[in-house]
Order: sequence, then C-alpha cells, then structure tokens
Amino acid sequence: MSRRSLVVVSAGLSQPSSTRLLADQLAAATRRRLDAGAETVELRDRAHDLTNQMLTGFPSPELERVHEAVARADGLIAVTPVFNASYSGLFKSFVDVLPEGALVDKPVLIAATGGTARHSLALEYAMRPLFSHLRAVVVPTSVFAAPEDWGGATAQGPLAARIERAAAEFAVEIERREPPVVVDPFDEPTPFSELLGGSP
Repeated sequence: MSRRSLVVVSAGLSQPSSTRLLADQLAAATRRRLDAGAETVELRDRAHDLTNQMLTGFPSPELERVHEAVARADGLIAVTPVFNASYSGLFKSFVDVLPEGALVDKPVLIAATGGTARHSLALEYAMRPLFSHLRAVVVPTSVFAAPEDWGGATAQGPLAARIERAAAEFAVEIERREPPVVVDPFDEPTPFSELLGGSP
C-alpha cells in the first residue's frame, strides 16, 4: 500500500494554542499506526483568505492549494476551540468554502478544546452532524480537551487514552479505503459538439 496522506486542520486563535497541541498529538498517534505524511493547516493564518473567498467566491492561490490537499488526503483531522457551545466561526468559515464533495466518504477525526468540560457535547451535537451532512465518515471516538486534561496528558492519562483510541479508529477507516482519486474537470473537457447538443 502506498504512503497515505493526512490533513490536520487547527482552528486555534492563539499561538501557541491548546487546539494546535491537541491536533499535533492526534496526528502523531495516527502516524504511529499508519505510514502517512501529515500537513497541518493553521486557519488563523488563512483568516483573511477565508473572508475574501466568502466575499468574492474565489480562493487565493494558497487557499486553493489547501482545498486540493483536503480533497486528495486520505483522512482529515479537524480540531476547533469551542465558543458559545459550538465550533468557532473561523472553523465554520473553512468548512463553508470547501469545494462541494471534498469530504464525501473521507475519514474524519473530530476534536475540540474548551475552557470547561461542559463544552464537550459540542462535538456530538455540532461537529459530528456538520461532517455527517457533508457525507464524511466520522470515527466513533471524538476527543475533547479541557484545561484540566492537560495535567494528565501522559502516556497513561485519560486524554492520552482517548487520543490513542480515536487515532486507532481513524487509522482503520483510512486503511480500509483506496486512496482518493480527484478528477480534474479540465483534464477531459466536454467536446463542443456535446455542449452544442450535436452529439450522436
């Protein structure tokens, strides 16, 4: 089997951020189980590009490259901070401008960070339905990290155990699928005769 590819999306706003830390740990746990390269996308660095695409309908060259990386990836790790009991606006903006069909049948591992463990349900009533609507395959275990979780983030800690379980499920979903094939519509354009209705 050829080497797999992952895209890791972090919607953390601060630098450094616990959101990015969680994203990195999920990617590392997955790569321990899977021969895969990983590209991390910090949405804070693409905030202006996301706004411009929402206003104009056109991505910047860098954001278009990110879209293509997501479409070609074998799996997506999506991590957001929780604000007002849901994913961040920056995270939702990224999802809103993804090309249609980019996540169909793609394994997705969802995770979030928040100021209190009470926000953990946002993964199940906000993030999971969002990706299910986009026809992605969301792994059963989601990972939430509250501030108190980081004190126990050792090889035997509760957070580490959730990370390992989610990564194992994610790796299995990736391995049972063939690498995605992204078709460029400009590679085989429709003949003019068909466009004009003159095809036999």
